[in-house]
Amino acid sequence: MPDVLITGVGVVSPIGIGVDAVGASLQAKRSGIRTIDELAMAEWIAPFGGAVTDFDGKKYVQPRKSLKVMAREIQLAFAAGEMAWTNAGLDAAEVDPERVGVVGAAGLLYCGLDELVSPMAESLNERGEVDLKEWGNRGMRQLFPLWMLKYLPNMAACHVGIRRQAFGPTNTISLGDVSSLLAIGEAAAVIQRGAADVMLAGGTSTKLDLTDLVFHGGLGLSRRAGDPAGACRPFDRDRDGFVLAEGAAYFVLESREHAERRAFAQRGGQAWGAVEGVCNRCEPSIETRQPTGKAIAAAVNGVLETTGVAPSDLAMVKAHGSSRPETDAMEAATLAEIVGDAPVTAPTSYVGCSGAASGAVELALALVGWRQGVVPATLNYQTPDPACPVNVAGEHRPATGDALLALNYALTGQAVAALIRRA
Repeated sequence: MPDVLITGVGVVSPIGIGVDAVGASLQAKRSGIRTIDELAMAEWIAPFGGAVTDFDGKKYVQPRKSLKVMAREIQLAFAAGEMAWTNAGLDAAEVDPERVGVVGAAGLLYCGLDELVSPMAESLNERGEVDLKEWGNRGMRQLFPLWMLKYLPNMAACHVGIRRQAFGPTNTISLGDVSSLLAIGEAAAVIQRGAADVMLAGGTSTKLDLTDLVFHGGLGLSRRAGDPAGACRPFDRDRDGFVLAEGAAYFVLESREHAERRAFAQRGGQAWGAVEGVCNRCEPSIETRQPTGKAIAAAVNGVLETTGVAPSDLAMVKAHGSSRPETDAMEAATLAEIVGDAPVTAPTSYVGCSGAASGAVELALALVGWRQGVVPATLNYQTPDPACPVNVAGEHRPATGDALLALNYALTGQAVAALIRRA
């Protein structure tokens, strides 16, 4: 099967927009988790998170009229896709649109509450309650006519593809925290099947929408409101819960043959790595929301076996590292049995958890660190926890191995492991 290279990376994250900004934040060990004024005003129990600041969709979205049918998450994805395309040097390259596709990851796109004020007001009965009949008769008439197009999860991948006239395979995967690595795996498989030469793959999502927050009730969140930057503490003894975030990252995947034929080196390109394998497994924990580690072990062992990579070859393990007390211990114990003393980094400590986008954003951070020659430090790792027996990088370390292992899992039992080798 053809080699699949990562030739471009685009990222919109709480620690920066673009690989240069992200690289500077990593070097400075700068957290992107901060107090969020809107959450503080709403008196939310955890008024902080990994918000993307200074983002203006007008700088990235073309044509600008498309903004009116793009929720914020779609705008983030569009920007990440554009940056990845440019980073791969494809702006001036001749690419057959029939051989370009997109696989995106996305979660639920929640409507802004301000957009529902007028429709709700029109739907109230004499008791001040929402009448569903009136919602259908009058309330919905107050919505923007193309309202639905702003909030369909598949529209992020659609807009990324429309921009680049990607007429090849296009798909969207929505499976919580494992969505992005699944999207990358599917995009690589499309190239290996010979159905495309170039694929844009990644994810976009937010967990900071008030509707989502209220729906989940803050279960499992860190409560370190007085120290937002220190709230996300993967594998640290004093961790107390996870931190919510938003973000997007996209990658250009390209067959090695196409990259060479389209003069990748002359395009100024330096491959970020080669996608050697992606393995996904699951276990039945949808009712308990407490995975045992069986799926993680199966996914990690599976990708190591199919790629022939030994734990000693790993430059780093990009862990899921949610900062939840129970699941961090489960993940660490499972990893320790398989990868031994391989260096472990948890980029969530910089950016928090953005749901469907997490895998892509975290992988982007790990790749940027790898290119800098380091295993990025895991922020706030100050006191080792005997229940987490992995070799956590509390400071930047030299990245000496030839492969990067990325892992994400979901509380409902899914786990995905991806193996990236130096190209």
